Amino acid sequence: MENTSSKVIIITGASSGIGEAAARLLAQKGAKLVLAARRTDRLQVLAREIVQEGGDAVYLQTDVTSAEEMEKLAGFALQQYGRIDVLVNNAGVMPASMLQELKVQEWDQMIDVNIKGVLYGIAAVLPVMREQQSGHIINLSSVAGYSVSPSSAVYSATKYAVRAISEGLRQEESASSRIRSTIISPGMTDTELTHTISSPEIRAMAGEMNSMAISPYSIARAIAYAIDEPEDTSVNEIVIRPTILP
Repeated sequence: MENTSSKVIIITGASSGIGEAAARLLAQKGAKLVLAARRTDRLQVLAREIVQEGGDAVYLQTDVTSAEEMEKLAGFALQQYGRIDVLVNNAGVMPASMLQELKVQEWDQMIDVNIKGVLYGIAAVLPVMREQQSGHIINLSSVAGYSVSPSSAVYSATKYAVRAISEGLRQEESASSRIRSTIISPGMTDTELTHTISSPEIRAMAGEMNSMAISPYSIARAIAYAIDEPEDTSVNEIVIRPTILP
């Protein structure tokens, strides 16, 4: 509670799922939140509810695939609160399909959101955090970033990339600028992620697995834990999976 209170935290993909859950939980811990997503109506409702419950939150419509909009988001956070303590790079899409379906536009979308969006977020906040000599960047990967299954080739590739980027960031920044880097890798979670699957067969398979999906608040608690650790402690990697009962 003490380490999270009053921290300025940017959350991308905050309009639903893990991003929304993290926003609500971190607001309860006293964080100052900058909420970002494309769906302004949802951001507005979320920010209003957080403020009504005694929290502190502002929002800005943001497309993470635009480096310019991510720069604008960082500037907005500085204008509102004067610093940036944490970036939660949460925005992501998962239009899984078999490679033979040749859904090239969906491959591009995953690369743009899941990889470039993470890099643009880092680029937007890193100069600020280096000047502060403190900061924390949390990137959402996935268990798909550890193994590949049929239909997950491109999605897994993007999440492997997130892990590589996060580890590179840790090595480059932890000693010189005290910027912490954390990878959170969820398994099946009850979010809208599967709604982006256009392949009927793959979407049906994903739907069958939803019964074992864990709450997005389970992931939000992991994010809060990483943030809440003392500044001399860096939680680098957390993998969270459902407990499958026989």
